Formats: sequence, structure tokens, C-alpha cells
Amino acid sequence: MQDRTDPDTTVAALAARFGGHAVGEADRRIRRCATLPDADAEALSFLANPRYVEPALESAAGCVLLSADHAARFEGRTLWVHDDPYFAFRQAMTVLHGFRPLPPVGIDAQAWIDDTAEVGELCTIRPGAYVARGAKIGRRVTLYPNVYVGKQAVIGDDCVLHPGVCVYDGCVLGDRVVLHANTSIGQDGLGYATAKAPEDDEVRHHKIPCAGNAVVEDDVEMGACCAIDRATLGSTVIGRGTKFSDHVVIGHGCTIGPHNLFVAGVGVAGSVTTGAYVVMGGQVGVAGHLTLGDGAKIAASSKVMHDVPPGESWGGTPAQPLTQTKRLLLQQQRLPELAAVVKRLERQVGALEARFDTGHA
Repeated sequence: MQDRTDPDTTVAALAARFGGHAVGEADRRIRRCATLPDADAEALSFLANPRYVEPALESAAGCVLLSADHAARFEGRTLWVHDDPYFAFRQAMTVLHGFRPLPPVGIDAQAWIDDTAEVGELCTIRPGAYVARGAKIGRRVTLYPNVYVGKQAVIGDDCVLHPGVCVYDGCVLGDRVVLHANTSIGQDGLGYATAKAPEDDEVRHHKIPCAGNAVVEDDVEMGACCAIDRATLGSTVIGRGTKFSDHVVIGHGCTIGPHNLFVAGVGVAGSVTTGAYVVMGGQVGVAGHLTLGDGAKIAASSKVMHDVPPGESWGGTPAQPLTQTKRLLLQQQRLPELAAVVKRLERQVGALEARFDTGHA
């Protein structure tokens, strides 16, 4: 994670480096990125969603990054025209602002590292961090204050563990894993057998030992307060390149595929398998032992109770194909109108019944 590399560049230089082309004042100096309302003459802002065309037209941004579809409406403005404005803006952010700088390399005297632990070169370990017996820490790893690395745990190269992160015993992180504050890897899952034991007259929940671990593959990033249960047997696996927002919970024995995107509040029960590039919106819940195929997309707040085929978009509670969910939502909006129709029909039927009864009295 580097600091910004060029806080003073031009529109033409950005286009030459990251693709697209400049329109208007190509040599205009750009020193920062900004939102459309906050941008000034030295700022780059972007337009990717058509709903923000009017704010973009009114913005004082020195340059607007957009697609060719919108460029015609911005006659006389300095533009950076790109096929993928959102990704191009990300590239500009890395140049103009960079990532959060890491603390200086070195192991603080107030960190505790067991004599049997292995620590690679150029690591940064801050006060209060704890590395247990037999743990292995790769090269250029950063452990912020109060990070816990359990016995026999393995941390790959170039990982960053923010304050309060806990990696339980025997768990494995690949290379370039980033875990934000208070995320936990490898705590016990919700595994209990409910029964009356021979020595007990009461039915109780009896804990099942968790003999497995959790494995987080390369290039995974998790937000704050995520929790990844260890497997009862085998491994809970988070696939390479997967990204979680905050408060994502993964149950024991799950296999989360590569390059998944889970938004805040997602909860996945035990033994779920997802394919590659699966996307879940905020507060999605997935029942246990299900399979979600490659490229499946689940709308926010949905509750998934059945397998989802590859490439399909589902939503609702219980979740079903999104086209069907939309039809049901439209029908729900008509419920007050339909209720009024039913009441009117009830009155008409009642009047007819009364007339019939009177005619046959």
C-alpha cells in the first residue's frame, strides 16, 4: 500500500497512463479527486451513473471523467473520456491520493513474540500485538496494536492486520490479505448436538469439538468486525480475491469461491458453497448446506433458502429469481386497491343474497 505517487498531474497524463482520451484543456493541472458537489478547478470528478448527469453539468470540477455516451452534453468542458469511468477513477485515486500509509518497519519492544514463532524480514509489529508458539509470519507483514496470532497460525507475505484482529490457532492467511479492525478468523462455529446425555436427566446443547481450521486465500480483504468460523473437520475457505464489507459472518465448513463480493451484514450458515464472482447485497442471509453458482447475484436483505443456479439474480424472502420477485412486489403494491375491490364485491354479493333470500321467503 503506497502513498500517493503524483499529487500534481494533468488530464492528458492521466489519459495517457490509464486509457481514454482528453477533451478540452488537456494540459489542465489536476491535484485531487473530489465528489461532484465538492470539486473545484483543480479537481477530477466522475460520472458513471446516468442519474448524476445534472449534478455533473453543474459541478465546478476542472475535469469530469465520463463515458462517450455522455460526452456530447458537456460541450466546452474539460473531459477525460473513458470506456470504464468508475475503474479509471479508481486508477486516478491511486495516483492522486494513494492508500493509507503503513507505520515504519520494526518490531516494538511492547509486542510479545514467542521464541518458537518465525517472523519474516521487514515486518512491522506494533505494541500489544501477540504472536503465539509456532506461528509463522511472512515478509513485510504489518500487525497493528492488539492483534492476536494463535499458535501454529500462518500469515503470508504482505498482509496487514489492523487493531484487534484475531487469527486463531492453526488458521492460515495467504499473501496480501487485509483484515480490518476486530475481525476474527477461526473462532468456533455454532456446532452443538442437542440430546440427553447418559449422565444427565436434562436435554442440553452439547458442544462439538472444532478440529478444523479457517483458510483465507491470497488477496482477500475484509472490513471491520467480520467473523469466519473454523470448520468442525477440514477447513472453512475464503477464496482468493474475495472482498467483504463490515460485519460479514461465515459459518463453519463453508467454501466461499474466488472473487466474491459480500456487502455489510451478510450472514452465511454452515457448509455453504459459492462459486466464483458471487455478489451478495447488504443483510443477505443464506441457509446452510446450499450451493450458489458462479456469477450468482443476491439482492440486499434477501433470505436464500434454495440453491441458486450459476449466473442468476435472486431476491426477496424467501429468495427466488429476481424477475419473479419484482412481479410479486408490483402485485403487493396493488393490495390496497385489490382489498377495496374485494370489499365492494362482498357488499354486492351480500345484497344479492339478501334479495334472493327475500324473494324466496
